[in-house]
Amino acid sequence: ADRSGRWQATLPALPAGGPHVLNVASQGRQQRVDDVLIGDVWLCSGQSNMALPVERTLDARAELAAATHDRIRLLQIPAQDSAVPTQRFADAPQWQAATPDTVRGFSATCYYFARALQRDVDVPMGLVNASWNGSRIEAWTRADALRRVDGQAPALAVLDQYAQDPAAALVAWGAQWEQAWQRDSADRRQPWRVDDTGPWQRASPTTAWVAPALADHLGMGWYRTTLQLDAAQAGQPSVLELGRIDELDTTWINGRIVGSSFGAGLARRYVLPAGTLHAGANTLVVNVLNTYREGGLPAEPRALRLADRSRLPLAGPWDYQTVPAAQRMPPTAPWLSSWGMGTLHNGMVSPLAGYGLRGALWYQGESNTFEAGAYAAKLAAYRASLRASFGSALPLLVVQLSGFGPAPLQPEASDWAQLREAQRRVVATDPHAALVVALDIGEHDDLHPANKQAVGQRLARAALHLAYADPAPASGPVPVQARRDGNGVRVAFADIESGLVAHGGLSPVGFELCGDTQASCRYAQAHIDGNDVVLEADGAGQATRVRYGWAGSPVITLYDRNGLPAGPFEVPIR
Repeated sequence: ADRSGRWQATLPALPAGGPHVLNVASQGRQQRVDDVLIGDVWLCSGQSNMALPVERTLDARAELAAATHDRIRLLQIPAQDSAVPTQRFADAPQWQAATPDTVRGFSATCYYFARALQRDVDVPMGLVNASWNGSRIEAWTRADALRRVDGQAPALAVLDQYAQDPAAALVAWGAQWEQAWQRDSADRRQPWRVDDTGPWQRASPTTAWVAPALADHLGMGWYRTTLQLDAAQAGQPSVLELGRIDELDTTWINGRIVGSSFGAGLARRYVLPAGTLHAGANTLVVNVLNTYREGGLPAEPRALRLADRSRLPLAGPWDYQTVPAAQRMPPTAPWLSSWGMGTLHNGMVSPLAGYGLRGALWYQGESNTFEAGAYAAKLAAYRASLRASFGSALPLLVVQLSGFGPAPLQPEASDWAQLREAQRRVVATDPHAALVVALDIGEHDDLHPANKQAVGQRLARAALHLAYADPAPASGPVPVQARRDGNGVRVAFADIESGLVAHGGLSPVGFELCGDTQASCRYAQAHIDGNDVVLEADGAGQATRVRYGWAGSPVITLYDRNGLPAGPFEVPIR
């Protein structure tokens, strides 16, 4: 053991089973651990669709009533983030047998996966759930892996600085944020400045976005108010209290950045550095990003709390202005919990390093859709991060984003489709990874579909192929190539069981033929020819790409006869 008491022992390989008793003795002291099983341990990680508990899934009451499985053990990792890697959990988690009480709040995807897998693999299953609602992939990735991704170096340098001097890091990151905003802004205005003369409008204090016109707004908005202080008030240490903001804020006072936080339920409290305030009018500006449902600056009490215990309400009036949808979001602070860089890996995965995992399940991506073009490189970095901690050939099962949003009426650009394509391409080049298609088991009006049983079953099938040498394909039909065929295009598929079939009709739908621009995309007539799908459309001879299922929530009907869907894709025409 080292000076901190950490120790490690390597046991010989043991047959699956149990329960066993583990005895540890040293210098006359002994500890005993009962009810130990030998089996396969799987890490389940991601954002809210991985975190979604069994109690929120289909037939939850019946599922929970039948959820006694002594040979499935659960380990819930506590939600903790860190700017630097940690070696232990602040609140050590405990293994628990699967019972109705322990399963109720546990990851449904993870639990249903193990339950389905045990029908074919007769060994105990240990499930480690490390997931966080709304988290981005960067937060789950080691800093050394992120350094190999283009464009990440400046934020990582600030993160290194944050570990030594948080105040200086905030200033440095604020400069990066402001530079990025001006670079991507059409008019190069600086709304955080006191002298900004942009299109500010008077805000209502009673609605979430403080403006009825923004009730359904997804994106960014700006808010501004002023606070009058006398010299005695301005000279005191103070704390800015902004209440709960949904979901990401960046805040300035008198043109000086003072804080940034992420989380819809997190009350904002920013300690103001000396010299931030002055006698007279002080201008407070808040940039808010909301990506899901209602958001913004809720009608909660906001105030400046002074060292003399007085409280000055920020009652307004407040002004606001909207941000064009085309405006790119500047970089988030790299130390922010679930939107930081390496923060969740450091707090929730790093203490597990070296654990003997059988494989890992990954269900994430919704929070990265607005930067979908960068996701492939980040997913590859996440994969490298995992394998650096748990073995170079660790099996990785990636759940492709499920369907969400209205069905398309015509071909459209789609960040969700682009991210699914990134998932497909990264997995396709990795013999130790498998993709699980979930597009057809989504809900167009709910980001968190309840049918996690189907996701678990498909994950189990992929695990059988990847980790247990089952010869059946890991998933459904996958595209091999697209080539010209007379006046049409022929798409060849592999990994088909018992042939291709179109659900709901004789011909599959959801195929597009595209040229070099989005405007050139046209829906194509399709028919099945053996293991191929043949496409026809006006202008097919000028097409350079084939797309399938290219939308947030498209209608897809191409399956194999074993009931597994062909997933969405974009491939070039050769």
